[in-house]
Amino acid sequence: MKYRTIGTDPKTRREVSVLALGAMLFGSRTDEATSFAVLDRYVEAGGTFIDTSDNYAFWEDGSQGGQSEELLGRWRRSRGVGDEIVIATKLGARPLAPGTSYVDNPEGLSAKVIRESAERSRERLGVAKLDLLYAHIEDHKVPLQETVETFAELVAEGTVGMLGVSNHAMWRVERARGLAAAAGLPGYEVLQYAHSHLRPRTDVPSDLFPDGSLGHAGAELLGYLRAEPGLTLVAYSPLLRGAYTHPDRLPADFDHPGVPARLKVLREVARETGATVNQVVLAWQIGGELPILPLAGASSVAQLDENLAAVDLELSEEQRARLDAAH
Repeated sequence: MKYRTIGTDPKTRREVSVLALGAMLFGSRTDEATSFAVLDRYVEAGGTFIDTSDNYAFWEDGSQGGQSEELLGRWRRSRGVGDEIVIATKLGARPLAPGTSYVDNPEGLSAKVIRESAERSRERLGVAKLDLLYAHIEDHKVPLQETVETFAELVAEGTVGMLGVSNHAMWRVERARGLAAAAGLPGYEVLQYAHSHLRPRTDVPSDLFPDGSLGHAGAELLGYLRAEPGLTLVAYSPLLRGAYTHPDRLPADFDHPGVPARLKVLREVARETGATVNQVVLAWQIGGELPILPLAGASSVAQLDENLAAVDLELSEEQRARLDAAH
C-alpha cells in the first residue's frame, strides 16, 4: 500500500492509504458477511481510509439511511478497530422522513442539523471523533456562515477532525473557505466529487442540479486543486459503477463524441501493461500530479483485490501523456 497525507493542520491531518474504500452499500445491498470480508481484506492489504455517509443507503429500502454507518460500527467493535483506520462520513443529504429523498426533503446544513447528525453518526460508528466530516450537498436555505461556524465549533470541541465538502459549486466552496479563513476558523480541505478517466457532460440538468451537474470534478475543480496545494480530491465513482467492463451501465451523460477516444487509449494502455482497464483508471488517478485519491466500492473480495493491484501499477510518462491528452 502507498499513503498520502490529507489536511494541513498538524493536530488533525491524517496519513491515509491512496486507495479509499467506499462503504455505501455495506449493510444494505451488500450483506454483513460479505461487507466484513471486504473490510478485513482491505485492512489486511494496508488500507486505512473508509468512506460512508449518514444517508447510505436510504434508497435501498425507503428508509432514512444509516445502515452503512451501523455496519461499520459493528465491524469496528468486532475487530477491535481503533483510530488507525480513518472513517469519513457526510451529512446534509439524509432524508427527513422515510420514503422521501435528499432532493425533496433533505436534512440540510443548519447548525441544529450539523450538531445532531454528527452526534448520531458518532454513535452509529462507535467513535468519539469523526476523522473527516463532509457537507454532502448544498443547502441554499441556510447562510453559509452558519454552516461554516458550526462545523468549526465541532472541530474546536474535538468531535470532528478535518472538514470536507461534496457536490457543491466551486464558487460556494471558495466562499465558505474564505469565510472560515477570515474568521481564523478551519475550513474545507477535502473535496469529494465524481471523477474518472471518461468525462461526462456536465450541462445535463437533473432534479438536484437544475443548471447541470455540480457533482463531477471538472476543469474548475481541477484548476482549484492546482492553485491550492493544501486541498485533496477524493474521487468517487472512479470506475463508473462497473461501466468500464459493462458498457451497458455507462450513464447517459457519458454518451458524447469524446468518450470513444479516451476508451481507446485506456484499452491500449491496459494491453501494454497487462493490467485491466479498471486498474489503469485507478493507477492514472493515484500517480498523477494532482492530489487525487480514488474512492472505489467493492461488492466482493475479488473486486477489491483487482482494485488493490492498481496501487502498484506504474504507468510511464508517455502512457500518462496519452491518457491525459485523449479527447
